[in-house]
Amino acid sequence: MTALIVFVALGLTILVLFEWRERHRKDESPAAVPTPDPSCCGQHLVCERETLLQTIQQPVYYDDEELDALADIPAEQLTESQAESIREVFHTLQATDITGWVRSLQMRHIDLPDDVREEALLIVQEQRQQRATGAH
Repeated sequence: MTALIVFVALGLTILVLFEWRERHRKDESPAAVPTPDPSCCGQHLVCERETLLQTIQQPVYYDDEELDALADIPAEQLTESQAESIREVFHTLQATDITGWVRSLQMRHIDLPDDVREEALLIVQEQRQQRATGAH
């Protein structure tokens, strides 16, 4: 029961942060918003020119081989235990590894639970914005 409450609270926190960030972006002046890269494919979780993922033919493992057992299971059909296995790996990664990890999971046909997908998206977007503004 406590785990369910923590999970719901975490999900709500992520949702509130995502909504706040979207509203904050709308308030920014057009000059402050970076122009999208015309070569971007629009798949922001997997498209990173810096990682050269287009040349990678095999998935890269992030000490997460046990997740291969979750291949071809749709995210909505993952058990709580299976979703927690994905969360545990996600929370051990460095922010700079998130994009490559998500791409690796896609190559391995492993779906992310919605909460992990949203959090990964926020991290990747933040990194892109930092690179666009020259901040590190």
